[in-house]
Amino acid sequence: MLAGPLVAEQRRGSMQTIYDWVTVAIFAGLIVIFLQRSVGDAEPQDSILSYLPPAIGCAVANQVGNAAVEDGNGLYHLLAALGIAAVLAYTYYVIKPFKGHGKG
Repeated sequence: MLAGPLVAEQRRGSMQTIYDWVTVAIFAGLIVIFLQRSVGDAEPQDSILSYLPPAIGCAVANQVGNAAVEDGNGLYHLLAALGIAAVLAYTYYVIKPFKGHGKG
């Protein structure tokens, strides 16, 4: 009887779905960009607050995607994919990871 909740808790605590892996990879990329830009001698060009929307977007897209996998809901898959696309678009246009910050 207790095995059910324990197994469910184990699943929640580990990376099981593609949404887990994709959103953690994006979040790790955001961390690397932030750390690279914060250690230079030049004045930082972006605020830590600019990293908040994509971080929250990753968390929300991950939760929606995991719910989609659990329930088999196609609409949730679509919303999760759109959320990930929005995070990537925001990161590209606002954070500009391919622009050489601190050089010049």
